[in-house]
Amino acid sequence: MMRRSLLFKLFLLSFLLSSLVSLYLATGAGASAGTILFTTLGRSRYGFDIFASAISPSYDDAELVVDAGESQLTDGISVNFNGFFPYSPSSLLSLLHPASSPAIGSASLDALIYVTERGGRSSIYLDLFPTSSSNSSNRRSNLEVPTRLQFPLLLLPSTTGGGHPSVSMKDRPSVSGDRLIFVSTHEPSFSPRQSWAAVYSTHLPTGATTRLTPEGIADFSPAVSPSGKWTAVASYGELGWSGEVRDLKTGIYVFKTGDGSARTLVVEHGGWPCWANDSTFFFHRESSDGWWSVYRATIAADGDTPSLTSIDRITPPGFHAFTPAATAAAPGLIAVATRRASSQFRHIEIINLRDGGNTYVEITRPIAPNYHHYNPFFSPDAGRIGYHRCRGGRNGSPPLLLENIKSPSPETFSLFRIDGSFPSFSPDGRRIAYVNLPGLYVVNSDGSNPRRVYGGNAFPTAWDWKRKGVIYTSHGLGFAEVSTEVDIISITLNGEEEDDDDTTEPSIKKLTSGGQNNAFPSPSPDGKWVVFRSGRSGYKNLYVMDAVEGESARIFQLTDGPWTDTMCNWSPDGEWIAFASDRDDPGGGSFSIYMVHPNGTGLRRVVQSGDGGRMNHPWFSPDSKRLVLTSDYAGVSAEPISNPHHYQPYGEIFTVKIDGSEIRRLTHNSFEDGTPTWSPVFLNPSDVGESLQGVAYCRFDDCHWLSLQRNELDGKSC
Repeated sequence: MMRRSLLFKLFLLSFLLSSLVSLYLATGAGASAGTILFTTLGRSRYGFDIFASAISPSYDDAELVVDAGESQLTDGISVNFNGFFPYSPSSLLSLLHPASSPAIGSASLDALIYVTERGGRSSIYLDLFPTSSSNSSNRRSNLEVPTRLQFPLLLLPSTTGGGHPSVSMKDRPSVSGDRLIFVSTHEPSFSPRQSWAAVYSTHLPTGATTRLTPEGIADFSPAVSPSGKWTAVASYGELGWSGEVRDLKTGIYVFKTGDGSARTLVVEHGGWPCWANDSTFFFHRESSDGWWSVYRATIAADGDTPSLTSIDRITPPGFHAFTPAATAAAPGLIAVATRRASSQFRHIEIINLRDGGNTYVEITRPIAPNYHHYNPFFSPDAGRIGYHRCRGGRNGSPPLLLENIKSPSPETFSLFRIDGSFPSFSPDGRRIAYVNLPGLYVVNSDGSNPRRVYGGNAFPTAWDWKRKGVIYTSHGLGFAEVSTEVDIISITLNGEEEDDDDTTEPSIKKLTSGGQNNAFPSPSPDGKWVVFRSGRSGYKNLYVMDAVEGESARIFQLTDGPWTDTMCNWSPDGEWIAFASDRDDPGGGSFSIYMVHPNGTGLRRVVQSGDGGRMNHPWFSPDSKRLVLTSDYAGVSAEPISNPHHYQPYGEIFTVKIDGSEIRRLTHNSFEDGTPTWSPVFLNPSDVGESLQGVAYCRFDDCHWLSLQRNELDGKSC
């Protein structure tokens, strides 16, 4: 009875905290003026939850015993990942809520700290549940437990004003003593392409937060030593990010957890550190033979400054091993994620290094062979190994068509992620066109009446301003040479009013001829013209043609040069055309945003993301005074290998004034965001469910470069 009483009290406290957080988030929202919609590669299909499998790390037997089964620890809501088992749930709870401490001793609680993206923002949560639910049978899901208590562990101060908790990415949480150590991106960096990721320490009883990462430095993947004295991180140091999307070439730095002092580079090339004891940590890196491998480093702290003693490679060539986890409770056991030639999926294994051995025990492949598994971590007693993976179709809702993302300017616009690419709103904001290959779809903005209106390989989408139900797109390969056959088409939704359920087949009209990579159409607001990019001159430049009849009626070249001008968008006031261009370094892969008047005058650069940087997919705000775009301006926010595949794991959504000032970051995550659009119509910031049938869950890949690299090395397919 006493346990139930305590849990009930905690439930009420959790409810009140959640209510206060919701009220706090809503404070200050005023009149809104539009909606920004963007896509994230694969994110709508993740459905991550944290699972755990029981192990018996006995020292009496030579073999490691694994109980074949797993328990789902998180609740199937949103995306939950990068977990941590705290050492003492009761002590942790007493830190957060001292008034409850007298009754805690009678309650046996289990706890999990993890990152979640529920509610449209990245948060760190603490879940509490009865111990019996996780220890009596590892096959029993904690979702069956009647009472689950959840607490957001921190609210960081706003860096943008307006009284809102900062919008930022949170990552790699762990608790040491009375402090939460984690990564956050809530403070801007000083220069373009410098990651905002930094390590912070929050005093849990008071909420006071201290930055441990020096200003101007980016730190990733923090790990606290068992004593709490040292924290190890993967960091660029002062060199900064050079654009890598595989191995970031970070080094391992060690500093004092209390204040960040005695910061020392101990390993020049490595990432994802984890401590076995205060003088030994493991890490991963891409080896000189091309295989990702796990290494062990030993350090000494002579004169209170850490120094490297030795490094040795733990995993051999022939397979990839990364994101290691170690535990002081079972020295010699290392958990890793692996990619082997015998599987298409990433799996968790334990390496048994005891007594000089090097044996491997599969954890997840016997349980869930057809899922990718990520970022293992041990329980304090080494009796369980945790990880996250896609939950599939169980214990969760179908994917969302529109996922509400917390807007940093709720008084200005709402912000959504769409389960598709290249979205655009109809002029009145009541319908959305988007690409979900194969095909182009149209759906009402409330998620109703979805239909595929074109079955070919299409990109992107843009609605005619004057002719109702007319959509422009390109048909052909998206990333192709200048001579590749790609053409502009218009799609007319015949006989369809805005809310009509009529399914009359749309009519298709080809507007370009010759097929020399004609793409990215954007109509003028008077409905007379369409600007697009074409490779007909041998280079990708901008052209303008008749909106109704296409180039057969009239066409003229807008830009001309031996470079790529692309991804164009016509401003609502008709004055400007914005586009992405590599003219600063033709063929070098770097893109900046430019603007030009429709008559070819006034060409100027709006903004770039530093040398070698990328800014793409500009779209004008409804008042034509700002642009929304995707960029690597904030670098990367997490080690790419710790996530599913993203071609460009640095893409975030930004806005900028058309004079190039006031660049502002809207999204904070470790995913690839892109293809934004901006409508003058305000959509209420709430999720919209996916109503298309036959939606596939867990439709995402492991890092492509892992598979490709292995193919090149041993000729085996993935």
